[in-house]
Amino acid sequence: MNNNNKGFNWFFPIAIVVMLLIFGSNFFGGETSKPLDEQQFYTLVEQGKVQDVMVYRDNFKADVFLTQAGKNELVKKDQPAESPLSLFNLKPQPDYTLTYGDLRYFQERFNKIKADNPKIETKMDFGVAENPLTSLLFTALFWIGIMVLFYYVLFRKMGSGGGPGGQIFSIGKSKAKLFDEKDKVQINFNDVAGLEGAKEEVQEVVDFLKNSEKYTKLGGKIPKGVLLVGPPGTGKTLLAKAVAGEAKVPFFSLSGSDFVEMFVGVGASRVRDLFAQAKAKSPAIIFIDEIDAIGRARGKGQFTGGNDERENTLNQLLTEMDGFGTDTNVILMAATNRADILDKALMRAGRFDRSIYVDLPELHERKEIFEVHLKKIKVDETVDREFLAKQTPGFSGADIANVCNEAALIAARNNHETVNKQDFLDAVDRIIGGLEKKNKVIKPSEKKRVAFHEAGHATISWLVEHAAPLLKVTIVPRGRSLGAAWYLPEERQLTTTEQMNDELCATLGGRAAEQVTFGNISTGALSDLERVTKQAQAMVTIYGLNDKVGNISYYDSSGQSEYSFGKPYSESTAKMIDEEISKIIEFQYQRAVQILSENRDKLNALATKLLEKEVIFREDLEEVFGKRAWDPELSETPMSDIDNPATAGNVLNDESTTV
Repeated sequence: MNNNNKGFNWFFPIAIVVMLLIFGSNFFGGETSKPLDEQQFYTLVEQGKVQDVMVYRDNFKADVFLTQAGKNELVKKDQPAESPLSLFNLKPQPDYTLTYGDLRYFQERFNKIKADNPKIETKMDFGVAENPLTSLLFTALFWIGIMVLFYYVLFRKMGSGGGPGGQIFSIGKSKAKLFDEKDKVQINFNDVAGLEGAKEEVQEVVDFLKNSEKYTKLGGKIPKGVLLVGPPGTGKTLLAKAVAGEAKVPFFSLSGSDFVEMFVGVGASRVRDLFAQAKAKSPAIIFIDEIDAIGRARGKGQFTGGNDERENTLNQLLTEMDGFGTDTNVILMAATNRADILDKALMRAGRFDRSIYVDLPELHERKEIFEVHLKKIKVDETVDREFLAKQTPGFSGADIANVCNEAALIAARNNHETVNKQDFLDAVDRIIGGLEKKNKVIKPSEKKRVAFHEAGHATISWLVEHAAPLLKVTIVPRGRSLGAAWYLPEERQLTTTEQMNDELCATLGGRAAEQVTFGNISTGALSDLERVTKQAQAMVTIYGLNDKVGNISYYDSSGQSEYSFGKPYSESTAKMIDEEISKIIEFQYQRAVQILSENRDKLNALATKLLEKEVIFREDLEEVFGKRAWDPELSETPMSDIDNPATAGNVLNDESTTV
């Protein structure tokens, strides 16, 4: 039994009715013009009510067309009302039809009337009567062409792909881009450097799609959904495409925002259509990038009644993920930067069974990423990939690709034959700090304050044990900053209380140097204060590193506190937290002032050297302070920590952001 019933098609019954209306005027409607004898015609001509008369020599008939005044007077009075069927006729219809006797006498009488009254403007034309069948044929062809055009443009081109009787518009269809045998994904795991742990986990997905019996014969089930989580630019989308390229199966790729539409029910319809297409082409992979656009936890942040359309889309996605089993060979992959706000029903086992965290690359992974991107660049032989990897701690894969591209642009700008080491150093500085502005005019007094501010950072970071050693300082304006400092941050997984305190002290070194040197402070430390406030707040409320508050953390990893107005602690606790944060910051500030006061001569020497050279390096710091006793063998790879200006008075606003 054939159950492929697409429903009744209304197009053809409507077309038949229209055709009857078109041709019914010829067969059923009769003539719309009234017969007229010769004497009545001559009378109308004498009265000036005839505009034109078309005489047909072959059938002794003539069509009479009245003037507008004649129509207003005669048609309403004795002419039958115009049939609506005549609206379909392409040729203008005469007001009267005339049957004449002798053409010669008819023409002479007409000419005599015009000669007697020169004001009469009636014209007489001669022609051949048309065959009714010919006129009918041309009319039919015209309207058939209109209907065919209407059918194919409206129902085919703008339709939903289901032909006539389907949806008029394709708004409910999936917008996923399909990569199949006609448009294959050309990316494989060789193009994805680093991410070894993530590649190992998704390799199971590739093996299952290639050889599913290997898993099913033992009773195992491959995860229905794989969620890639990690910071922006770490290669989540690239990894998903590599899975499709390795598995050589159809790959449906789209963004979570593609489901969002202003019309009700569109998102759910697109979800249904997406999974229907994937099942038809199984084995297949569906990849939804930025799934948090539709996967956000329901009932949060909806103070104006909620977004029912987004929730309906999420509900349909949950239903579809439950509606197919692993035997369909359809695997859903998704990526997001904000897994904490996803709905718990979406994250449960049976939907997204596996979450893979794609972290920022480590040193050896950055080296592999450089190897991939440098294949397309003409690089000097002296450039060391490991050196470049040490240059870029905290950089994502996208950042490294940008470094390589910027280095090539800088080399071309400087007319270099190849991209050398200095081009890469300039590229890192350009990306982190912005474009260098050597021609920016700064008053000498402000330049001196900037120099002591940066020297204060450098001094504290060199003299305290756990601060990142400063390797390069400049007071040349770069981007929006008036000064910049390059550090080599230690790549560590855990941070102790002493390390955080030393970092706070080094960050406050710029403002402390202004106080020690000039006896006053400026607005230049705005971003310094912002950073230390956030770090001290995290020490007290998140990491439990304060003795008075104790081993308590008010951090909410589920993200639910983001939508609540209240605090998870009492007013008295809030007051205590504020006091402890202030104590931590003020203690480290006084500590920085004390260190700089004890080393005032070295601070002055470093600031003087900075004013002279405008750019100083690690070797200059060693000349002033000597080597750091607790420092391990340092690489010469600098990392930037930029001092951005505040809007207040365009004075230095030092922002030390370790990348």
